[in-house]
Order: sequence, then structure tokens, then C-alpha cells
Amino acid sequence: MKSVVIHAEGSVRVEERPLPFIQAADDVLVRVICSGLCGSDIPRIFAKGAHYYPITLGHEFSGYVEACGTDVADLKVGDGVACVPLLPCFSCPECEKGYYSLCKHYQFVGSRSEGGNAEYVVVKRANLFRLPETMTIEDGAFIEPITVGLHAFHLASGCEGKNVIIVGAGTIGLLAMQCALALGASSVTAIDINDEKLALASRLGATRVFNSRSLSADDIFSALSESRFDQLVLETAGTPQTVTLAIDIAGPRAQLALVGTLHHDLHLPAAIFGKILRKELTLLGSWMNYSAPWPGEEWEMAARLLADKKLQLAPLVAHSGDSESFAQAVQALNGSPMQGKIMLRFA
Repeated sequence: MKSVVIHAEGSVRVEERPLPFIQAADDVLVRVICSGLCGSDIPRIFAKGAHYYPITLGHEFSGYVEACGTDVADLKVGDGVACVPLLPCFSCPECEKGYYSLCKHYQFVGSRSEGGNAEYVVVKRANLFRLPETMTIEDGAFIEPITVGLHAFHLASGCEGKNVIIVGAGTIGLLAMQCALALGASSVTAIDINDEKLALASRLGATRVFNSRSLSADDIFSALSESRFDQLVLETAGTPQTVTLAIDIAGPRAQLALVGTLHHDLHLPAAIFGKILRKELTLLGSWMNYSAPWPGEEWEMAARLLADKKLQLAPLVAHSGDSESFAQAVQALNGSPMQGKIMLRFA
């Protein structure tokens, strides 16, 4: 089978690998149809972030069940499935409370074990979400990134009737923005420094957009004055500057969900910290995308939104191709962020 393999830092190759096989009773062999590159994969490839070499990455994938272990009774050959990459221990105190994202004894498909950037992969039954028959198999590869924003909404007790503000109009932000619109948000605002991303946000239904490179935080805060109450702010960019901006622009008693992962230290000036207190903000740390019952309502909601054609995915894709094309597109990043989703598709 063809597999996109990372052999060392910055080395992306397409190789012929042996077909994996079922070894345990709860194993499932999946024929992969579509797999997406996640932003978290970039440091795994280019910044010595892989747990081991060689490794096949890929945790945002969908495909068809090819074979099942003897203990798997609720899936059959030909079922469409999407990867649920986290495998918590299910027995620690956090897992017993349903806080699966907080498990300290977890495994992770495409990071700590072989992933879906290959024609076939074997994963545990718990790592698969069965897709509705009305949903296209390719769309299933987007379920995992969709659930990232939905988990923040879950922690915030929903977004219906709220003025949602997305800071960072990348893939995660634009998916969260579309979900908020579909789930009844009163308004949805997108903020970024890239005019092309903001234009796309407008086309996808944003109520308003702001470029934070050309507008100050005070300008944006003033422009949001009519929707300053009942705000839910999602910070999805994961930079110190955007965290500060999110605090700056938030309205009175806003909820602020921190979704983006920081790779540099955050230093809050006293005046910015004071705004958390003086505006009585609620800060929510949002980590991964799981809740009880496993894998969580986020996954059911993502599948429902996709099956009902509530989300537009094609405008978010910058590149889609076979294994060789995918490997070349990934290699060309050279460690820089994606400017749109890079997708691997097998025939």
C-alpha cells in the first residue's frame, strides 16, 4: 500500500508499505479515502515534534471498514467511518467523569501510533465514528476539525442567541464560524490579519469582519458596541497577540474560549489583565474535542451538520491530490502555516 512517511525532520516521502493486519479483537482495518493535514502535524514534520521515526501521520481521515476483530459487533465491512484520534484509558478519575480530553494515559492515532496518511490503517474500535449514510465519505475527514470548535461551544453551554466572535479565520475558525451560524448564533464576527481569509468569511456568512492589522483593538471594540452583550469569543489563532486582542475586544461578561495552542510565552500587561476583572470575563480553556458519552455530542452534531449540508467545505481546501501530490504540497510548506486545507485523497 502507499503511505506518506516522515523519516526525519522535514523529510516527507511516499513509500510502499506492507498492508497492516488485525491483531487484537477490538481492531478494525480501514481503507482510507480522504485524510487532511492538521496544523498540529506541521511541527511534527518540521520541528522535531514526532514521537518516533519513521511515522505515518494523519488523524483527520475517513474511509470504509475493510475488516473487524472478533469483538467488534457494531460495525460491518463497507461502513463509512471517520477517525476519532484520541484513545483515552477510560479508567482514570478524569475518564470516569467523562473528561476524556484530560486523560493523562492516552494514545493518539497519527501521532503516538500510525495514522491515516496511508491507503489502509488499523485502529481500535473506539477510534472510529460511524458516518450517516446520507453523508459523503470525503466530508467525514472534516469531522475531527469541526468538533474542535463544537467542543468550545459545548463548554460554553452552546452558542444559540449569542454574539459569537471568531479571532483567527483559519480552517478551525471558519468551521466554528459556520457551525455558530447553523446553531442559531445572533451574529458572527470574524477577525484576522489576512484580507483573503476575511473575504472568505464574508462569503461563508459572517455578519461582519475586521482586519486587526489595519484596525486597533479599540476600533474593533467600538464597532462591536451594539452587540457587546451575550458574547462568546473564540480565540483560534493561538498567538500571544490574538489572546490579548480577544480580551481587549470582549464585551461585558463575555465568555472567552481559548482554543488555539500557544507556541510562545504569553505576557499580559496589568492593563489587559485588569480587563478580565473589570469586564468580569469568563475564560474557558478548550482542549481537544471529546465529552461523554464517548466520543461526545460534538461528534454527533458535526455529522448532523454535514449530513444536512449546513457547512461549506470546498472553499477551505487549498490543495487536494493523491499521495505524491499531497507529499509535495506538505514538503513545500517547509514549516510555514497552511493557507488552506491540504487533503490527501485515495482512489
